[in-house]
Amino acid sequence: MEKEVLIYNTYSDYLREKYGEKVYKLPINLPVTCPNRDGKLGEGGCIFCAEVGTGFENLPNHYSISKQLEENMILVKRKYKANKFIAYFQNFTNTYLPLEDFKVYIQEALVEDIVEIAISTRPDCITEDYLAFLKEIQLKYSVEISIELGLQTVNYHTLKKINRGHSLAEFIDAVLQIKKYEFEICTHLILNLPWDNEEDVIENAKILSALKVQQVKLHALYIVKDTVMGEMYEKGELQLISAEEYKDRVITFLEYLDPSIVVQRLIGRAPEENSLFVNWNMSWWKIRDEIHEKMRASNNYQGKKAYYLGGKALHCSRNV
Repeated sequence: MEKEVLIYNTYSDYLREKYGEKVYKLPINLPVTCPNRDGKLGEGGCIFCAEVGTGFENLPNHYSISKQLEENMILVKRKYKANKFIAYFQNFTNTYLPLEDFKVYIQEALVEDIVEIAISTRPDCITEDYLAFLKEIQLKYSVEISIELGLQTVNYHTLKKINRGHSLAEFIDAVLQIKKYEFEICTHLILNLPWDNEEDVIENAKILSALKVQQVKLHALYIVKDTVMGEMYEKGELQLISAEEYKDRVITFLEYLDPSIVVQRLIGRAPEENSLFVNWNMSWWKIRDEIHEKMRASNNYQGKKAYYLGGKALHCSRNV
């Protein structure tokens, strides 16, 4: 049986190769919000976002960073046998914090066995002062820095419908800014947004490949009660694709994705409590495994159709 690495560029293999051993991400939850929720850029946030954001499995944000890291380290060391960790500032928009507060939190995360700090944020909240500080941290403490950008889709019409508060331009600008500091970038995408189709899925892959983003994290949309999207779902105003079509979209996305880009995951876990729709009532690992099976059966792999950059499409057409 083929190894998973031959199908797509997996995050676990990437981390093991980079750090020489198993490395595990530890989520950190801060008392921070989002400029699209508090009125700075908009109100209410994205129409799918719950009051707790996306960090539903996180420890409470009133815990100190040291307490969050310590408790998670104990659990992960026992369960997954990992000894090196990434401090993952996960929930909401972490670079929306006041800069001085941001500096304190980052420095508090520089504990033993942390080899990387990952910052989750919005594309329109990337500024030079935060990046310059993170570069200082990287150089002073020899810790890697990565930035996770929530894009969700390159379709700017869909971005407007979900009240994202930014367009594709802000994402491109954020990537260009971050690249000046040589931090790795992970982009979050939702492949089953109701207003996106297969062409959007392909364009997602093409844009990330053209910008030379280093990592991507795929999500399936889940719908939470008491959100705008939840109300739309209950009123029958949304049409969601089937699980089979989601699998096909993931495979299509991977086919068009530059094979050097690391895939953190193909589908995420989601909270069943207070949710109206979660992963078609299937376990995330079952959907993932069935994607693997379909790819092997049809001889599909990451980058199979990634011949559109650098004039390759023209070159290929001349040789048809």
